[in-house]
Amino acid sequence: MKIIKKKVYVPLAVDFLHAGHINILKTAKKYGDVIVGLLSDEAIANYKTIPILKYKNRELLVKNLKYVSKVIPQQSEDYTFNLNKIRPDFLVHGDDWKYDNRKKIRSKVITILKKWNGKLIEPKYTKNISSSKIRSKIFEIATLPQNRVSRLKRLMTSKKIVRILESHNSLTGLIIENLKVEKNNIYTEFDGMWSSSLTDSATKGKPDNSSLDFSSRISSLNDMMDVTTKPLVFDADNGGQLEHLPFLIRSLERSGVSAIIMEDKIGLKKNSLFKNQSGTQQDKPKIFAKKIKKICLSRQSNDFLVIARIESFIVGKGLKDALSRAVIYSKAGADAILIHSKEKTPAEIFSFAKEFKKSKYFVPLVSVPSTYSKVYEKDLIRNGFKLVIYANQLLRAAYPAMQNAAKTILEKTRAFEIDKKIIPIKEIINLIKND
Repeated sequence: MKIIKKKVYVPLAVDFLHAGHINILKTAKKYGDVIVGLLSDEAIANYKTIPILKYKNRELLVKNLKYVSKVIPQQSEDYTFNLNKIRPDFLVHGDDWKYDNRKKIRSKVITILKKWNGKLIEPKYTKNISSSKIRSKIFEIATLPQNRVSRLKRLMTSKKIVRILESHNSLTGLIIENLKVEKNNIYTEFDGMWSSSLTDSATKGKPDNSSLDFSSRISSLNDMMDVTTKPLVFDADNGGQLEHLPFLIRSLERSGVSAIIMEDKIGLKKNSLFKNQSGTQQDKPKIFAKKIKKICLSRQSNDFLVIARIESFIVGKGLKDALSRAVIYSKAGADAILIHSKEKTPAEIFSFAKEFKKSKYFVPLVSVPSTYSKVYEKDLIRNGFKLVIYANQLLRAAYPAMQNAAKTILEKTRAFEIDKKIIPIKEIINLIKND
């Protein structure tokens, strides 16, 4: 007589294995055959940062454990689909979800299991895991260029919109790395950093006209990469000479950069937000397309993204020209299109998005809401935008704060009056990890 073993469902995310995971799986194995529901990037992105490792790597890690009979994907934070499909006799999950923003998910799981008299088993959270060792291991894995390069592409696949913030030094990089905001039991964070030619030039006291060469910018960029793990998008202005692009791409990938954004203008750069754009010229679409093709051929990883920035609205050429260019750039291999605008509302870019979505050459859209800052991310999502770049806000916030502090010290001939308005030195010291 064939003995039918009980089915045990274990949902896991798993970036790398630690004692807590093994404890859960050992416990689960006591009740029957263990089916691991491995959460996809999309499922994890709904409640925390996506794992460093890709799904296939995590799957390989888990399926080779002796406690595991089978691994299946769990595509949602909601367990309903997998539970109704498998109808497990037991579900095993650590008791930590009783106390965090997953309480509602837990309650729903209990209700579903009752339909077939399934039981929830909750081993106690493993307390003796060294959090400092875990942080160190995550940092070590995350900063490997091959892992870092791919993260932006994975984020764009996993999230409704990817949120990027300008970073002009290591300190601003650490702000982006560590800041999380909780709202309605959901944590939000910035997904990555924007290396802006404008803010890089400004911090060096140089004009935003490509006076600061790429080698200087990459040197500063590497300082940020040393202390952060999140993906970085590089602002390359017009990319420079076609023949030089392979060397730039090689340097960026070696540093772990995830994407390059290149604008279709030629000649001495004039910032696109200046009202007077007289003398500004766009590149011919087919010539600019050659730059896109050159990058695609030069990159070592297809996960390194090429984003084409269209300046048609900036120079007054209008919608038809922008759409024509978008198709040419997409056909050349652009992974996304940044449609730029200096209007005070997003109407212009939304009109572009509406028409471009009809094209078979549609690729994800990127927005830089510097002038139309009232736009909400939900409206960008609704109009087909996948990436939003807050391109200069940290530098703009820092300058008046530093100027006010300096002025107050001069006026009062001491620093006491400004102390209450600035961060304590202890917090700055604690921001820099020593472990």
